[in-house]
Amino acid sequence: MKRNDGRKHDEMRKVEGKVGIIKRADGSAYFRIGDTIAIAAVHGPRELHPKFLQNPERGILRCNYDLMSFSVPERKRPGPSRRSTEISMVTKQSLLPVLDLEQFPNAVVDVFIQIVQANAGTRCAGITAASMALAHAGIPMSDLVSAVAVGKINGDVVIDIDKYEEDTDNATDIPIAITGRSKEITLLQLDGEVSKDELMKGIELAKNGCDKIFEVQRKALIDFIKEKKNE
Repeated sequence: MKRNDGRKHDEMRKVEGKVGIIKRADGSAYFRIGDTIAIAAVHGPRELHPKFLQNPERGILRCNYDLMSFSVPERKRPGPSRRSTEISMVTKQSLLPVLDLEQFPNAVVDVFIQIVQANAGTRCAGITAASMALAHAGIPMSDLVSAVAVGKINGDVVIDIDKYEEDTDNATDIPIAITGRSKEITLLQLDGEVSKDELMKGIELAKNGCDKIFEVQRKALIDFIKEKKNE
């Protein structure tokens, strides 16, 4: 099968990332994969109000994901939707395994993710940007989390499907998030049907893709530290 943009089955779109892009945030990041762009901002840890929501044993992570109205061809109604609420929840679950929030009892860490341009893979781009922003904010983390979607299109398992491929008949979408060093899967969703062998092939593609994304995340953080030292 020839892909829409000529990529190979195991070839991702161009990836780039940067941290420290929002001065008023405690941590921030930009992540781009192809034409999909995610920006994440972290605020906190700070005292959680109202107090009855506080956890005296550990801090609380809150994630808010949303598509900007102009990020898609057809204007999206402003405000949260059922989809954005679901993605906010899975983003939180993807990131929690690498965070040490026991140091921040009664506090909250808020992560705000905005998709400013969308061409498939938005939840994965958001998770990747959020992980970078949390690291930039200095939140204690055991690892970074990288994410990419794999899928099956007309019987072929491929990595990083774009919007054209996503809308193809019989397409299957599998968002996967993986920790950078320990290679643990923190998210695996399946929209469609695949065999066990196809799923395992997709996971291997995702692991290879996330290795490349992890290096982009790591470089963005190292470059920021070097820039700060040279100021």
